[in-house]
Amino acid sequence: MSDWSNGLCGCFNDVPLCLTTFCAPCYTFGKTAETVGDDCLMCGIATFVPLANIWFATQIRGKVRDQKGIQGSFVHDLAMVCCCSLCSLMQEAQEMGVKAPFGNSIARS
Repeated sequence: MSDWSNGLCGCFNDVPLCLTTFCAPCYTFGKTAETVGDDCLMCGIATFVPLANIWFATQIRGKVRDQKGIQGSFVHDLAMVCCCSLCSLMQEAQEMGVKAPFGNSIARS
């Protein structure tokens, strides 16, 4: 079993994605869901539905862990989603290689 490639507080390792996640978490969540085989649009929309957003986010985090061979549990994923939602979303997105919609244009400026 391996560990996450970015820590929970590693948000600023990818500033464009961090800004995207802060302003439009539905985009980052949808794109992360897409990388694990789920529907981008449906998962993006699920971020606006109370309780469903927690369930879907926990499921996606578990799928990321499974695909990358990262140790953890459903209860730990649920705690991360409830207590540190944007940080955990960033961690998952970075793990799966999700990029911001505006690319690296901010990083080069």
